[in-house]
Parts: sequence; C-alpha cells; structure tokens
Amino acid sequence: MLNRTYTYKLQPSKKQIEIIDHNLAVCKSVWNHALYKRKLWYNSRKCDINKCSLISEYVVKPFEYPNYHTQSAELTQAKKTNPYLKSGNAQAMQQTLRKLDRAFNDMARKGMGFPRYKKKMKSFNLLSNKFEINGNHLKMPLLKNVKLRKSRDIPDGFKIKQVQIIKKASGYYANLMIEAQVDIPSPLPDGHAVGIDVGIKNMLSTSDGLIIQRPSFLDKALRKIKLLQRKLKKKRIGSSKWNKLQKKIALLNEAVANRRKDYHFKQAHKLCNEVGMIFVEDINFVSWSKGIFCKQSLDMGLGQFFEILEYVCFDTDTFFAKVNKDFTSQICPNCGTHTGKKELNVRIHFCPECGYEQDRDIAAAEVVRNRGLNAAVGAPVVKRTSAVLDSRLQALEMNSRDSGSAFPHSLFVQETAL
Repeated sequence: MLNRTYTYKLQPSKKQIEIIDHNLAVCKSVWNHALYKRKLWYNSRKCDINKCSLISEYVVKPFEYPNYHTQSAELTQAKKTNPYLKSGNAQAMQQTLRKLDRAFNDMARKGMGFPRYKKKMKSFNLLSNKFEINGNHLKMPLLKNVKLRKSRDIPDGFKIKQVQIIKKASGYYANLMIEAQVDIPSPLPDGHAVGIDVGIKNMLSTSDGLIIQRPSFLDKALRKIKLLQRKLKKKRIGSSKWNKLQKKIALLNEAVANRRKDYHFKQAHKLCNEVGMIFVEDINFVSWSKGIFCKQSLDMGLGQFFEILEYVCFDTDTFFAKVNKDFTSQICPNCGTHTGKKELNVRIHFCPECGYEQDRDIAAAEVVRNRGLNAAVGAPVVKRTSAVLDSRLQALEMNSRDSGSAFPHSLFVQETAL
C-alpha cells in the first residue's frame, strides 16, 4: 500500500470561508475541553500514596481516564444538547480527538512535550469515500464543490482517502492523502555509497568531497520582521492596524518556511542523483535547537531536511539509513584509529598513525559512510593499513620474494572494496 500527500491551494467563496472558520473554532473548543479533562485527571493523581501536601491538594470526584473512546462517546452525547457542537462537522471533531490522543501517545513513546491549549486551530481533517476532483473543483462533504489551483494531477490508481483543510496567512490549503493498492519494497543497499556529516559552519559535507555552506533563510527577512514587530508593539491589540501587521509578519514567516522547504527538496534530489546508498548520523536535533547555536540550527531545519531526504530516497530507489553519531570526528576514516577529541578551531583531520590528511567535515562524512557500509553490507571497511603495518608488510614481501615463497596478505589485513 502506497500513501502520498498532495497539497493544493483552495479558492473558496465567502460562504465556504465562513464554514471553514466556524469548524476551526468548534474544533478548537473540542480540543481545549478534551485537554482540560485529561489535565484534570493527571492533576488529581499527583498526590503521593502515603502523604498529602500541607499547603494544598487537588481533590476532585474520581472518574476514569478520559481516553479517545470515552471522550468520543461524551462528544456524541454533548452534541444532542449543545447547539454549538451540533453545528460543527462530526468527522472534524472526531479527528480532533484523534490528534489529541496521538499527542499523548507521542508524549509517552517519543518523549515529546505535554499538549497545550490552542488559541487558534489551524487545520481539521475529514474522512470520506466521496472525495473527487472534477476539473478545478474538489468535491467533498462539508464544502460541496470548492475551487482549487490544480498544480498537478493525481496519478492513476490513487484514491483520495482523507482531506486536511489548513488555514495559513496566505490563504486556505487542502492536503489530499491519496492511496494506491500496490506494494513497493524498500530500496536495497546497492551502488555508490555516500556519507553525510552535518554541522553549523557548513550545512552538510559528503564523503565525495561536496561541501554545502550554511544557508541563511531567516537572516534575509529578519530585518523586516523586527521592524514590523516594533510597530506592532505600539498598536492596540485587536485593532484593524494590529491585525494588518500581524498578517504581514505571518506572511514573511511563511515565505521563509517555503523557501527553506523548497531548498531542502532541491538539495535532496541533487544528493540522490547517481547514488545508490546514503548514510546520515542519527542526531537529536531538539538538543541542537537548545544550544548556543540554536538560531543557526533552527534556521537550517536539519530535522526537516533528513525527513525530506528519506522521502526522496524512497522515491528514487536509494537506500537510506542512519548510523551512530558518536566519535565521527575523532576516528580516522583511513585506518580506523581513534585520534582523540579535536578543538572546534581545528578544521583539518590528520592521523598520526597512517598520515591521512583531510578536511575535518569530509573525514567525518567518510566515517559515517564506512559505518553505514559496515551495517548494510556486514563487512568492516578499511581502505588502507597503518604506516607501521605498511613497513612490516613491505619487509615481509621482500623476504618472501628472496625466498620464493608466497606472501600471505590475508594474515595481516582485510581490505574491503568501497
């Protein structure tokens, strides 16, 4: 089963805009109330078993944990007596509860943060088997026929299973989740291998010697954003001029995000050209975004880039894998010797054992490639022996020539072709 997501810009009428905004407001209320019930359950169970607080304690009437199924049943009952909830789309509200349940599951499994209340709801999902594109119109249950910019056709054999309506500063968009009943195997390790090392000075360096400088998406628009934010501070909250400035700032931030995403897709396709395997470091970029170079890290968007790179690798039949990130800048890619920790101002890797000299980032990318090949192929990758072993091998080879006996290379080194 193959799933894809296509994004189209909608051109709704005034009545359709009112319907979308109303459903976003209803979904926001459903999210906030369901989150309140869950937080109430968590807060009522913070007390220790053997003691209570001397200052205050959170005491409520005991009730079961409000999971998705119980909250969905409560929503169905509440719609019978609440006209505001009854005016919203049932599928959109049910999918909002699904999102909240998924957020709590991600908090437990992936270590993500606790869900928050929403001031504005930006999207809602609709599930149906009646989605259809007729020309430049999308036929759907809630909005009936809504006009869209058909930037590309849906491939043959795909069916629309789900539609996500998104409200942005530049307008309304629809994410069409399409599905085809085909089974495509995952790419196998084959062909030329490339390792990628990421950093702050350079966005990425490859084992083939390619170095891509760190792009500055936000720096170009930061001056305008700061100027508009200073003007916004002087306006009365909620006034017409305040709303206009808010929209201008949101448009600038959206343009920055679009440029970043477009750049990531283009670089991912360039890296996948004429390459059979790509290996990257398994890095937690959340910790990067909290360090001293948080601004530069967030501006590059390396987490998004790795997700896009994995997506493009699957489309281009390129093997993609993540390897251990530890000590990639301290190990020699030529002989495997641990050369020790380097200061950040040392940009050249030099191995005292084999004499291998290379740019620090490229050498780290070569280590990533070697680790990836070792994991994918299952054989250790060593390009060359150390200088000490080279001298010993030369001496033994000369002695073997003098005596006329065969020289057993395999007793001393095992080389694997890259």
